[in-house]
Amino acid sequence: MFHSFFPRPKLFFTSAVIWTAVCIFVWYTIGPQMGAALGMPPLAEGEQAPLGLAFFVSPDNIWFYLYFTIFVLIFGGAWKLIDRDHPWSNWSIWGSAFIIFIAYFVVQISVAINNWRGPFFDLFQAALEKQPGITAGQFYELQLRFLEIGMVSVAMNVVIAFFTSHYVFRWRTAMNDFYLSKWDKLRHIEGASQRVQEDTMRFASIVEGLGVVLINSVMTLVVFLPLLFQMSSNVSELPILGAIPHSLFWLALLWSLFGTVLLAVVGIRLPGLQFRNQRVEAAFRKELVYGEDNPDRARPPTMVELFANVRKNYFRMYWHYTYFNVARYTYGQLDALILTFMLIPTIVAGRITMGVWQQIATAFGQVSDSLQYLVSSWSTIIELLSIHKRLKAFEAAIDDEPLPEIDQRYLQREAQFGEIAADKPY
Repeated sequence: MFHSFFPRPKLFFTSAVIWTAVCIFVWYTIGPQMGAALGMPPLAEGEQAPLGLAFFVSPDNIWFYLYFTIFVLIFGGAWKLIDRDHPWSNWSIWGSAFIIFIAYFVVQISVAINNWRGPFFDLFQAALEKQPGITAGQFYELQLRFLEIGMVSVAMNVVIAFFTSHYVFRWRTAMNDFYLSKWDKLRHIEGASQRVQEDTMRFASIVEGLGVVLINSVMTLVVFLPLLFQMSSNVSELPILGAIPHSLFWLALLWSLFGTVLLAVVGIRLPGLQFRNQRVEAAFRKELVYGEDNPDRARPPTMVELFANVRKNYFRMYWHYTYFNVARYTYGQLDALILTFMLIPTIVAGRITMGVWQQIATAFGQVSDSLQYLVSSWSTIIELLSIHKRLKAFEAAIDDEPLPEIDQRYLQREAQFGEIAADKPY
């Protein structure tokens, strides 16, 4: 699944994580000084960020684009030297870097919108209070700035959707070519044709969706956690928890961690059930396919037994998804209330304006949603894990290793079923 597309995947991903951590550390420690030395200083404390299109070409953002490019060229160049013969390294290295950059840019769009919310809603509040000097032209000007951000958002979302589709299809092509080159070893595994065609297709499509969301979540945390850390200065006390420095920052971390652990524990059995579901569906479908050409196959007694297995597994899944959904939807409803509940003392004390409230709500929501990646994507992750289990059998067969235990149990049952079916008169 991975070594067909990425060069030496274990080492590649480990080095990528370490290099990313180094890049983030350097950026938040000496990065601003480096940018200032090159004539691209960060915003001064208390300075309003540019609104609209000007935000994306501000000196500090231009410095980040240059910084990102330099570090990617160093990392990618090193890997091109380490594994220069890998056929898909251009797509896996440079394509991944491009997707990460566009994902960061999309997060920057959210930052630009959040910067816009402050002055717009403060102006909105002032207009409702009938303060003097408020004109329609001020609103139209801010709406124009929002339109500029919106057009950049449209362009970036179109680019990332188009490029990611091509990127993931290349990944599927790499898997397809690799598995077919090992077909002599794989053809005897149950559902081999389905695993090459359907499972690789589903793996690619799920990775396309989950991968982009994961990258966006990580980038959102990198960008919005420092913002939420700063905005916590407006909140002096939280109900129940009391006065905690940088309270919103810790609230977002603890609340999201609670939701992630909750659903991971509650849904721990679901990946295995999904995997078994694919197994019984494949057995049912396979017998039907045999019955198309062989009148002695797909006879009613056999199909009744195979469909009974399908029915039994689905009913078991429905039960386990019931209590999983109770936990997921209950957490979702509480998540919609948590921030407002915690900020009630601050709102009553009048410590924040409507514009600051909007900025806090946006930053908290971005951080919370990113940290709840597993919560919001758990059902899809379960499906991906089940596909991964099926494709792992291919990896075992290619490397002449024992098949996974669940595959071995299936083959034993199939052998027993075949012996019984051979002796059973229709």
